[in-house]
Amino acid sequence: MQHIGPYISSVGIDKQGLKNVAAAYWNLGAEALYEAAIRRGDGLMADGGALVVRTGQHTGRSANDKFIVKEPSSADDIWWGQVNRPMSEAHFDGLHAKILAYFQGREVYVQDLWGGAEPTYRLPVRVITESPWHSLFIRNLLIRPDGQYLKDFDPEYTILHAPNFCADPALDGTRSETVIAVNFGQKIVLIAGTSYAGEIKKSVFTMLNYILPAKGVMPMHCSANIGPAGDTAVFFGLSGTGKTTLSADSSRTLIGDDEHGWSDDAVFNFEGGCYAKMIRLSAEAEPEIYATTRRFGTVLENVVIDEASRALDLDDGRYTENTRGAYPIHFIPNTSDSGIGAPPKNIIMLTADAFGVLPPIAKLSPEQAMYHFLSGYTAKVAGTEKGLGKEPQATFSTCFGAPFMPRHPSVYGRLLRDKIAAHNVNCWLVNTGWTGGVYGIGHRMPIAHTRALLNAALSGDLNKVEMRTDPHFGFSVPTICPGVPAKVLNPRDTWVDAAAYDKKACELVKLFIDNFAQFETHVDAAVLKAAPKVA
Repeated sequence: MQHIGPYISSVGIDKQGLKNVAAAYWNLGAEALYEAAIRRGDGLMADGGALVVRTGQHTGRSANDKFIVKEPSSADDIWWGQVNRPMSEAHFDGLHAKILAYFQGREVYVQDLWGGAEPTYRLPVRVITESPWHSLFIRNLLIRPDGQYLKDFDPEYTILHAPNFCADPALDGTRSETVIAVNFGQKIVLIAGTSYAGEIKKSVFTMLNYILPAKGVMPMHCSANIGPAGDTAVFFGLSGTGKTTLSADSSRTLIGDDEHGWSDDAVFNFEGGCYAKMIRLSAEAEPEIYATTRRFGTVLENVVIDEASRALDLDDGRYTENTRGAYPIHFIPNTSDSGIGAPPKNIIMLTADAFGVLPPIAKLSPEQAMYHFLSGYTAKVAGTEKGLGKEPQATFSTCFGAPFMPRHPSVYGRLLRDKIAAHNVNCWLVNTGWTGGVYGIGHRMPIAHTRALLNAALSGDLNKVEMRTDPHFGFSVPTICPGVPAKVLNPRDTWVDAAAYDKKACELVKLFIDNFAQFETHVDAAVLKAAPKVA
């Protein structure tokens, strides 16, 4: 067996059960991984230097193909149900053996990485894949240890990634040929039958979401940045709500764009890179992220490229609306070297309201913050998951990240409530979705208005203006903000038909109430009182 690479750990891949592979390429950098991917025909180098790849039929996560192994060490702690589907130990062991056999005689690419910037809580992860571009992807996304750590790197968790291996549902206990199986007892994740690279990244997030709460650390599906005065802001939100765009602010230092932990004395990035949506990205609206599409080292998934000129067309969604770019975080100007900031002064909960009911910003009490965190309302945007239709669908994803939360949502909700109280945090609900009507009638909230409102919130200016109480949701809404028309601040005023707005608002309130019924026995009376009411 050949072992090739700049840093080959003394803890070999035999620890992961791999035998008789043709060659193992260890911790290769971007240059070598580009060469391998292009040599194999897996990608093209675009004008500017990015590596452009296609993920085939899977252009988003396969949420229905994810399983958690039901085993003694974790079974009592898992929130079993539609999100966390059980897989038997026998089925996992059989699938594991098949994937190990599949790797025999093949080249594999090994990356030894950390999940978590805070040394006390970081997770050593080894990712083994048959694909060089996926190896570059995860090298971009996680934290890359220095050589001194790599020579004896001993992983706590292992991800075996075999995108071209197909599971057999009849034998393997899977729903389809695609599978993502997490075994907390063996500390192994198996990913097969999908080339969508986001599955690797989110598997690490799932691990940390399971491990950290027991240590008093709040894992968060959020972006985070730091202001000139050292004030940290956290941005919760699902795909398409603006986490990456809004946190990449040239006036603030970016900690990270998607996944963080909140310990007693810090907010820290889980990752060392960013995974940004690319569809219809413009140099004018999002210059920092746009610039990454013209850099060597960026991996672009399903972005349209002219094979002759190598020019990119970021506006073309022929393969998917969920086009993505994966790049090291230092590709964004003004990023944190440490990936660590102080506990937050402000929490922003982002939602893309397809009903056009919610105001562009509202201030939440601590009880309302817990209510909206557990609700996790937004609209799924076409293409972010396989099988989603062309139109956004209103949805509730608890903790703004239900697909990645192994434990019951109340575990994360209590952690958030306690930390908000301990640090006296301001909480805001921001609608980046529709205004002037429902999806198809109204239009998307202008990003310039959202940025102006956020700047005013983070600077403290919104704490000084007159507020009105929303009749349906009970939260406080500013009546004035520089750079934002007063009419926009009250969504009812943006609708042509005010009665239609009232009707739609009542519909949305009912959706909130019906959804929250599942949490009523897990929260106290103050949180229940923070629920919206039909006006």
